[in-house]
Amino acid sequence: MSEKRDFYEVLGLARDATPDDIRKAYRQAALKYHPDRNPGDASAEARFKEATEAYQVLSDEEKRRRYDQFGHAGLEGMGAGGVDSDIFSHFQDIFSEFFGGFGGGQRRRRGPARGQDIRVQQRLSLRDALLGCKREVVLRTPVTCDECSGSGAKPGTKRKPCGTCGGAGQVSTSRGFVMFTQTCPECSGEGSVIKTPCGTCKGFGAVEKTRKVVVNFPAGIDGGQRLRVPGQGMPGAQGAPPGDLYVDVDLAADERFERDGLDLITRVPVSFVDAALGSTVKIDLPDETAVDVEIPAGVQPGEVISVKGKGAPRIDGRGRGALQVIIQVEVPRNLSPAAQELLRRFQDEVAKHQPSAKAATA
Repeated sequence: MSEKRDFYEVLGLARDATPDDIRKAYRQAALKYHPDRNPGDASAEARFKEATEAYQVLSDEEKRRRYDQFGHAGLEGMGAGGVDSDIFSHFQDIFSEFFGGFGGGQRRRRGPARGQDIRVQQRLSLRDALLGCKREVVLRTPVTCDECSGSGAKPGTKRKPCGTCGGAGQVSTSRGFVMFTQTCPECSGEGSVIKTPCGTCKGFGAVEKTRKVVVNFPAGIDGGQRLRVPGQGMPGAQGAPPGDLYVDVDLAADERFERDGLDLITRVPVSFVDAALGSTVKIDLPDETAVDVEIPAGVQPGEVISVKGKGAPRIDGRGRGALQVIIQVEVPRNLSPAAQELLRRFQDEVAKHQPSAKAATA
C-alpha cells in the first residue's frame, strides 16, 4: 500500500456517513483484522492499521472537514497518521454490539434518498490561486420546492404510508426456503406515496432554478485539487439532506511563471556582462510582492537559483515553497566594430589566465 487509499473506501462508507456509521464500520474492520485474531498475518495487521488511521480522521470533525476538502494533502501537519494511544478502548463493547444487538429481526427502511452530488470545474489565475479568492459558481439545478418544502404533497396534505410495503420501502417474497427482498415498486423505496401532489412541483418535491454558490478557494490551492461544498448539490427526496458540490480547480497558464507543486519557476534574462560580473535582479511575483535575486559572478546559462520561502503557500498555512529562477544569458547581436574589438581583447585576456587544454589534461 504505497499510496494511501481513500479513507471512506477503507471503511466502506459513503461520504455522508454519520458519526455512528463511521464508528460501526470501524468496529467491523477492527474485529476482522485485529492482530490477535490473525496471528502472524502481516496483511491483516496492515489492514487494521489502515482502518484505524481512517477512523481517527473521519471521527474527528476538524480532520474530516479538511480531508473532505483537500484529501490526504489537507492532513499534513495535523497528526493524522499513526495509531492513537487509546485505540483499543474502542473494543470494549464490540462483542456486545455484534453478538447481542441483532434482536428484533426488523427490516431496514430505505426512506427518502439523499440528494446527488454535483461536480463542476473552476479556472483560476495563478495570482488568485496563490492569494486565495471567492468565486460565484452558477448552477442550473433542481432546488427544494418552497411550496411543499420538498415533500411533493399539496400544502395542507401529507404523504401516506405505502400500502404495498407498509412504509418499509422494500417487499419480500419467498421461493421455497429462500426469501428475496427488493425495492418496493409502488413507492420506489421511499416508503410513502402522494395522494394529492403539489401543484408547483407536480409531486417531485423540487423545481429547476438558476442559483449562485459562493466558493472560497484557500490560498495556495493548485490545479487538479478539488473542493467540497457541503449541502450545495441536488436536493434530497422528501426533505432528505441535499448532496454536495465538488469543485475541480483548473489553473490557467501564466505568461511568466510555472507552478510545480509548491515551487514557482521563472526564467530571467541576464546580459553577458551581468552574468560574468554578477548583479541583482528584481522579480515581481504573482502575489503582488517582489524579491531581489542575487546573480553570482560567472553564472552559467540554464543555471537555477533557488530562493526559499518565495513559492506558493501551503493550503494548511505551514510555510511556502521556493522560487526557482532559471538563468538565460542574452548574447548581444549586431555588435559595432569597436565592441567586437573589445570582445577580442577580452577573449585574449581571459585566455592568458585560463589553463591550457594540455595543462588541464596533463
